[in-house]
Amino acid sequence: MKRLAILGASGHGKVVADAALCAGWDEVCFFDDAWPRLSRNGPWSVEGAFSGMLGGCGPSFQAAVVGIGHNATRLAKMSALREAGIPLVTVVHPSAVISAHAHLGEGCMVFAGAVVNVDTRIAAGCILNTGATVDHDCCLEEGVHISPGANLAGGVTVGAGSWVGIGASVRQGVAIGRNVMVGAGAAVVSNIPDDVTVVGVPARVL
Repeated sequence: MKRLAILGASGHGKVVADAALCAGWDEVCFFDDAWPRLSRNGPWSVEGAFSGMLGGCGPSFQAAVVGIGHNATRLAKMSALREAGIPLVTVVHPSAVISAHAHLGEGCMVFAGAVVNVDTRIAAGCILNTGATVDHDCCLEEGVHISPGANLAGGVTVGAGSWVGIGASVRQGVAIGRNVMVGAGAAVVSNIPDDVTVVGVPARVL
């Protein structure tokens, strides 16, 4: 019996659970600091707070993934789980298309309909949400979130902790800095520095 623990009993966590079950996990369970007030997340049980995961794997679960959308929080919780010796896994929905010549780091989540093309490198803790596309030779650093329906052309780099909003597009060869927020529907056609929010067509710094 393969049982996966998911940290974060939210709507995002439910999508992680569904993808994990489709990908071959037998069961999932949740941990969330809202426990015991929060005891269910959709059809799945919430079995404890985050501290309850840190005792290590056993009959309760064999591996874990952090199902939290906020990038900095996700990376911090992943670090704590690593220090506790808990194996982190990558969850890929079976309808996603991942090139055999792409690399996915640990703790990534790739949801239904996402595409990752050849020679793309995706670091640990990234989210490729529903229907997102990442073309050839891209590089996503740790903790990046590519939202539903967002499209990255070839050779794009995205710095650690950045978030590309729903339906946004990024032109070939563009470099997006660290901790950047790209607004929904934006068209990024030039390089973006660190620590800014960009919106619009073409995307401009707020």
